[in-house]
Amino acid sequence: MKVKGKENRDWMSKLPPNLYTVPLFNLAIPGSHDSMSFDLDVNSSIAEPDQLRRFSRFCCVRKLVHRWGTTQEVNIKEQLDAGVRYFDLRIARKPKDTDPNRLYFYHGLYTRTDVETVFRDINEWAEKHRKEVLILSLSHFKGFDKFAASLHNHLIHFIKTLFGAKLVPKTDKPTLKTCWDHGRNVIVSYDHPAYQQTALWTKIKYYYADSMDRAMVVSTLSHVLETGKPSNCFFVCGLNLTLPVDRRILKYVLRICDNFPNVVRRGLPQLLLWVQQQSAKTPFNIVASDVVTRSNFVSTIIQLNWKHQKA
Repeated sequence: MKVKGKENRDWMSKLPPNLYTVPLFNLAIPGSHDSMSFDLDVNSSIAEPDQLRRFSRFCCVRKLVHRWGTTQEVNIKEQLDAGVRYFDLRIARKPKDTDPNRLYFYHGLYTRTDVETVFRDINEWAEKHRKEVLILSLSHFKGFDKFAASLHNHLIHFIKTLFGAKLVPKTDKPTLKTCWDHGRNVIVSYDHPAYQQTALWTKIKYYYADSMDRAMVVSTLSHVLETGKPSNCFFVCGLNLTLPVDRRILKYVLRICDNFPNVVRRGLPQLLLWVQQQSAKTPFNIVASDVVTRSNFVSTIIQLNWKHQKA
């Protein structure tokens, strides 16, 4: 699927000027869930769930995992051009990789493209769009166990070297203006307590329903926003649906003519309608979704900023 139009490619720089000094925690920011899942390699071994890893040698099982593990339809550059500014990036080391420092992404399967290649693409885009602030959320670090210190240190060194002066250090309340004034537009959240430093942000809380039921998604996120929403920090409301890990998963994966993106597309318009209604009561920060170029998702989230300005 190709992205139609690029009207949101530079949306942050086109916000009303009075929002330039609003903390980024208080802006509505579109994000992608499992951002690299468009790139899953059907020929890789199965990374998860654990119950299926021993079936990696069977092509039919890998294809099944691919069909239900793919949550995004376009690559990172296309997501950036579409206006996505938060990326959920799950890092892993492939078992038996001959390169001790090479890392990939994963969601069910491992990706074809390695982490350093993707980060170079992101850096190239960020260099050309200096007023667009990107939030990269790194987590999971699967397969790091035996080489944890070496892999984390290598990855962090690569991030700091690649993005350099574009990295936004941890501050109390970053705004678009402070980022622009200092020429910084990349925020990296590193979800590991043992490897925290000023160049990296701590874990960004991600709220989601852990369910395939859209009503449960609405109920869970409504509760968070109305009773437990954090303040003065980034937080994510995930509109994503989540497959069960027990035998209930068969209800979905045995649908021969269906796949995960199709399931999401059918329900996303209703979830976005709820977002618009809920935002009148409680503001959102980052809103993440699957299939981010569908159902006018990005524009819907961006427009919440204008609604708050008028309120």
